[in-house]
Amino acid sequence: MADAKKLYIKTYGCQMNVYDSERMAEALEGDGYEQTQDMAEADMILLNTCHIREKAAEKVYSDLGRMKPLHDAKPDLKIGVAGCVAQAEGEEIMRRQPMVDLVVGPQTYHRLPEMMKAVNAGGQALDTDFPPEDKFDHLPKRVLPARNPSAFLTVQEGCDKFCAFCVVPYTRGAEVSRPADRILLEAEALVERGVREITLLGQNVNAYHGHKDGLAGLIWKLSEINDLKRIRFTTSHPNDMDDALIDAHGTCEKLMPYLHLPVQSGSDRILRAMNRKHTADDYRDLIGRIRDARPDLLLSGDFIVGFPGETDADFEATMQLVRDVHYGQAYSFKYSARPGTPAAEKEDVPADVATARLHELQALLSAQQYQTQADMVGRKVEVLFEKKGRQRGQLIGKSGYLHAVHAEAPEAMIGTVQRVRIVNDLTNSLTGELVA
Repeated sequence: MADAKKLYIKTYGCQMNVYDSERMAEALEGDGYEQTQDMAEADMILLNTCHIREKAAEKVYSDLGRMKPLHDAKPDLKIGVAGCVAQAEGEEIMRRQPMVDLVVGPQTYHRLPEMMKAVNAGGQALDTDFPPEDKFDHLPKRVLPARNPSAFLTVQEGCDKFCAFCVVPYTRGAEVSRPADRILLEAEALVERGVREITLLGQNVNAYHGHKDGLAGLIWKLSEINDLKRIRFTTSHPNDMDDALIDAHGTCEKLMPYLHLPVQSGSDRILRAMNRKHTADDYRDLIGRIRDARPDLLLSGDFIVGFPGETDADFEATMQLVRDVHYGQAYSFKYSARPGTPAAEKEDVPADVATARLHELQALLSAQQYQTQADMVGRKVEVLFEKKGRQRGQLIGKSGYLHAVHAEAPEAMIGTVQRVRIVNDLTNSLTGELVA
């Protein structure tokens, strides 16, 4: 029997790309590929890309350039580019890097086996369509060995919001929801393989409409799977946090007390320019309602500083919103113009001003994150242990609040939820001890 060909996948960007990379690897198994973590031994390299920020896209071209010596030494090496950069710049990728054999968009990777036939015949393959068929209907069934206790599961793709800074509607297309019955079948298969926590993914996941009762209805159905212990979802838009979903945070025991809900700015003027269709006070009121339902909720968010036209007063409004809301975790970035978006045509804030604002915002967000972690010390929390730690006899897991937790525990507890008392907070994690 011939040796299996080796597939190396590098994933950029969001959790949805992590999920997509898993599914692409499964699609290529039928073509004789098995995954490797060593690029040097690969027969095929696949870059699953992100196009949200300029540096992310340019990094892809930089990585391709670094692969040229490897390709020169191994002429039969196949190189593919997938994901959102592939969708946006497919022909340009092949023009700039002729060694690329295959370019596939995020909605067409179910066609990979067919594309590989053209590549194996000595040609190139490019497919960045938005096909009428559902790619999930054409992907192989997920009958795989036991796996990590946590898994991602895409339930919704695309976005109809058209924020002025964002390329997602152009690279991922319109909002599409997977039928609930298919999601439930995939979730049950994951649980049979040892998964105990599922994170539901979507570019705008709380716009999910594949169940008659929306995302909340899907969560309640998933909660009926006996051995599924935890449910999370990301990423959400404030305008789609309906009453049923808010209520689920307060009443569904399996829905974890963590919510990633981006606001982007605290200035109403900038929010209008971003086409966010909500105000800062709308967001504050929404957070208040969610915390009324789940007082211990840990909130995460996204912020963009230096958006075109942002003044000192606009930036101070963002800082005030952060002080008012208090985030346990957050992501913040300088505005990055993306070609084809409305904001790309506007004049940038001076780079040094944007950088200074980003540092000031990140200092405040970091202080809130560290305070949140410090406040965990002495509390008893439920931890899902996922793997062995670096120290002998130590396991690493996640609390319901998505904090990484280290504790001494027997290896047999991997994949189980255990009660742990937090005894110390570190820079990016917590340490604890099992509660008898």
